[in-house]
Amino acid sequence: MVALNDPLAARAHARAMEGTVADAMPILPPVADDLPDGVAAGDLLWEERIAAGGYASRRLARGSRVRLIDLEGDACASLQLFNAEMPTERLNVADTLKIQWNAYLGAGKFLLSDMGRVLMSIVADDAQTHDALCGASNAASNTRAYGDGSNAGPFPNARDRLMLGVAKHGLGRRDVHPCLTLFKGVTVAADGATVPELGPFAPGRAVTLRAEMDLILVVANCPHVLDTRPWSITPLRATAWRGAIAGEDDPIRNATPEGRRAFLNVDDYYRR
Repeated sequence: MVALNDPLAARAHARAMEGTVADAMPILPPVADDLPDGVAAGDLLWEERIAAGGYASRRLARGSRVRLIDLEGDACASLQLFNAEMPTERLNVADTLKIQWNAYLGAGKFLLSDMGRVLMSIVADDAQTHDALCGASNAASNTRAYGDGSNAGPFPNARDRLMLGVAKHGLGRRDVHPCLTLFKGVTVAADGATVPELGPFAPGRAVTLRAEMDLILVVANCPHVLDTRPWSITPLRATAWRGAIAGEDDPIRNATPEGRRAFLNVDDYYRR
């Protein structure tokens, strides 16, 4: 054990950890051998394995694609989005559902900001179990489930992990807003009960999103707030690459009148 009052020993211990924490660090420079056809290695922006109980954040340019993979079948990605230029504009889950007349998101749907603009679109989804209703776990819920919900303890909660992620971009606790959760589903029964779909699922399920604005993406990989199993969470993989901005003939843009309006709001924002 490293003595707390011995900085030289603490430094030696920290340096000895180099190369042993690949489960919780981005790969620099990013390398991936499974990019989609037509994507060059030089277009790769981000490659990271997000550990169980971990988090990550990234600033991404408009047009970028982000692929999240549930590596072992029990990842749970709590997602928050911000306009990178003006972070007071952020994901509004309630409006995202209301404008699309749908509480169950998947391929072909978009994620709306509180200013009525599209932050991201879901361009591919072979998971089809997501939750836009329950929000993130917190210290109290994790304490009830596992006996310890603290950020520094063995069972960290998603809300506090999101707080660490936003802090890297100059934001604080009050900026942590209701999230979208990927890879863990919730449906509403006829009697109004929320019915979780928590898995574990087959490993390797993936969701790919397209950035429609310059944005900050923050993701926490912690158990779902309705998960009553013993601590069950597995690593999540994130990959991002440069891509083209959606054109006027984009099928997601043109799927509904509400979608066309939301994309026009984005066009108007970047016309300045």
